Amino acid sequence: MDFADWEPVYEQILADFGYGRDGDKQARDRLATLLDSDTFEPSQLDFGDETVAIAGGAGSLTEQAELVTARNADTVVAASIAADRLREHGIAVDCMVTDLDKNPDTVRELTEEDTPVAVHAHGDNVPTLSEWIPTLDAEFVIPTTQAEPADGVRNFGGFTDGDRAAFFADALGAAELVFPGWAFDDPTVSTEKRHKLQWAERLLYWLERRRSERFGVLDGRRDAIDTAGLPVE
Repeated sequence: MDFADWEPVYEQILADFGYGRDGDKQARDRLATLLDSDTFEPSQLDFGDETVAIAGGAGSLTEQAELVTARNADTVVAASIAADRLREHGIAVDCMVTDLDKNPDTVRELTEEDTPVAVHAHGDNVPTLSEWIPTLDAEFVIPTTQAEPADGVRNFGGFTDGDRAAFFADALGAAELVFPGWAFDDPTVSTEKRHKLQWAERLLYWLERRRSERFGVLDGRRDAIDTAGLPVE
């Protein structure tokens, strides 16, 4: 994902939520400063010709059919707490994507086990970054931002942990994406989180159009997706 392609959508997200761009830049720069040694090179994760499971953190992830989908994939990229749920069921995680808001201890464990983690910086998590980044093995951290990439902090596209995981896998050449453990209509989440899930759905729709692929997680939902402002035909 070139930043030039991402930036117009990013600006819409900022406007929709009332977020400031400067906060994301400051978080990006803080993350770069905290990582004072070499970080993980994403190109080491070559997903070419692979089916990649983008595991979401919904409770449905622990249902048998969803676990089978994750287990049968060539590679598993887990969003946030999905890493814990999969590992509890004996399914290895090949990469984790997180902004450290729920389970930073798992992030530390994974980096110590030589499993790469894409750690995301945004305007709201600078204190969390400052607390936890020094505890991680930087050699297995992939620093990411939703602002313009700089100083080794990358932008693969995406907004929530889940859809960022999908954009990440796309950037690394995944042949097919499958989506165990997703729930766009989770009634237990806050109003803000529900709005973020709406954006996740929109962004996945954009991604499947870019890939000329149809994601099963969007089946039965496409006609209701708000595509205004998305760079799709």
